[in-house]
Amino acid sequence: MADKQYPLPQLHGVLVLDKPSGPTSTRCLTAIKRLGQKKIGHAGTLDPLAAGVLVVLLGEATKIAPYVMEGEKTYLGALRLGVTTDTYDSEGTVTSQAPWDHVSASALAEAIASWTELTSQEVPPYSAAKHQGRPLYELARKGLAAPVKVKDISVFDARAESVDLPSATFRVRVSAGVYIRSLVHSLGMRLGCGAIMTALTREESRPFALTQAHSLDAVLADPQSLPERIIPLDKALPHWPTTTLGPAAADDVRRGIRVPVTGDFAPGTHALLVDETRLPLALARAEAMGGRLRWAIVRGLFGDPQPARRGGNDAPATNNTP
Repeated sequence: MADKQYPLPQLHGVLVLDKPSGPTSTRCLTAIKRLGQKKIGHAGTLDPLAAGVLVVLLGEATKIAPYVMEGEKTYLGALRLGVTTDTYDSEGTVTSQAPWDHVSASALAEAIASWTELTSQEVPPYSAAKHQGRPLYELARKGLAAPVKVKDISVFDARAESVDLPSATFRVRVSAGVYIRSLVHSLGMRLGCGAIMTALTREESRPFALTQAHSLDAVLADPQSLPERIIPLDKALPHWPTTTLGPAAADDVRRGIRVPVTGDFAPGTHALLVDETRLPLALARAEAMGGRLRWAIVRGLFGDPQPARRGGNDAPATNNTP
């Protein structure tokens, strides 16, 4: 196999993958892991049915997962009325069927648009959310009861792209962690006929878009090109400001010492700290201390900061996220 012939060193950065429909996200990551990428993670999984943007984090980039995962997501999806399944999508076992001919095209379009009014949703029983440490899908497959979990959500935009009853396509922009198949399932319940999701493509996981993505087949067919496909860590958070530290300040940050903020930054601002070679040092937050702003480290990179040996305002920052 190509990955055995061309082992690669551990890379550090973001691979925007165009996940195909069918394999699990874990299977996709396992394939890339075999290219020598032992330290690997992702910033938000996709169901097997779903395709599109899967943000793969390599090496030190795995440490920034919480800050990448929090971005808004945009999806293009498809649904069909008149049926429900245990998974809320077309890959599940049918649990009911009902007439849908009382629903007009305009009513379906309005129901999709009304997703923007939702502030919470039920977590699907077949999901990776956990109850007492066990994934819900594991409990569901064994027929074990689990409490219904409800989570807060935000739907910023939702609209029907086309309606051809009993089917429709839609585009939706949501906060992180929203289950699109749950939106479809609840729509079917409100319309009194049931509905399932039949296709889904994640077009954007901000700040990364499908136009930047590389297909899994292309990556595996040419492993030696993987380094060229990686977004380096110092550019992995384009929505964050970057500030360059001199040698002395960089050394302090490596030891966990809060260094003075230079430049025009407001209290609470998050930034990526890099040294003069552009090597990322830490994710930091500007905090007022002793009458001036200092960078409080929220996540060390390329070796977490070591405990400082000074006291006072130079005491080491914690690595807790904000």
